[in-house]
Amino acid sequence: MGMGTSPLGSSGGGNAPPGNEKKKGKAGKGGPLTEEAQICCGCRFPLLVALLQLLLGIAIAGVAFLMVAISSSLLARETPHWAGIILCVVALLGFVLFCLTRVPDERATVQFVTKLLYFLFCTIGLVISVLVIAFQCHHYALTNSFVCKEMGEDCTCTLDPDDPIARTFTYSGVADCSAIVSTLPMYNLLQIVLNLAQAIVCLVGAFMMWKHRYQVFFAGLQTGSPSNQEWQKV
Repeated sequence: MGMGTSPLGSSGGGNAPPGNEKKKGKAGKGGPLTEEAQICCGCRFPLLVALLQLLLGIAIAGVAFLMVAISSSLLARETPHWAGIILCVVALLGFVLFCLTRVPDERATVQFVTKLLYFLFCTIGLVISVLVIAFQCHHYALTNSFVCKEMGEDCTCTLDPDDPIARTFTYSGVADCSAIVSTLPMYNLLQIVLNLAQAIVCLVGAFMMWKHRYQVFFAGLQTGSPSNQEWQKV
């Protein structure tokens, strides 16, 4: 009597063909590699946040220097060029962090320190932007209520010209008082808008750093072989 052969192959039984096993093996190996290939460098760190911080910081500093050009007697809180410079430094730290994201967290202490510094600097930048907004709102309301008159090469402004004891503001080097009552409030309003945008960007940067560090949990689902110890993040 001859031995019967299974229609599925000489190995018999209901085992799958070797070709299918090879295909499954290739698919299993290609899965994680495909997912890693889809992760771009900009997705690991918010490069757009650092770029926006740099552009807004330059804009804030530039507008502040234009305000200084109106009158040299303007105070530092009225011309927040210091805020723009600080935020440019925060943006440069963000670019440094972007270059360090190629190194795994477990192997780079420098990356952890840089992430912590960037989170702190984003928080400081948020506080600075809010302070600048408060000062600029105050000065915007103040300059809109000014009544100014030219006195030589200076411009003297007051809130109530009929009040003899009203506080006066003297801006030196201003030959035309229209620069104080029209141009300066426009710059104040522009500073409010720029610093509001900068505050939002710093808040987003700080939130993304916090989320990347503390909102990553391990589900306990092991994928791949036990030797690889790959865990799925959720």
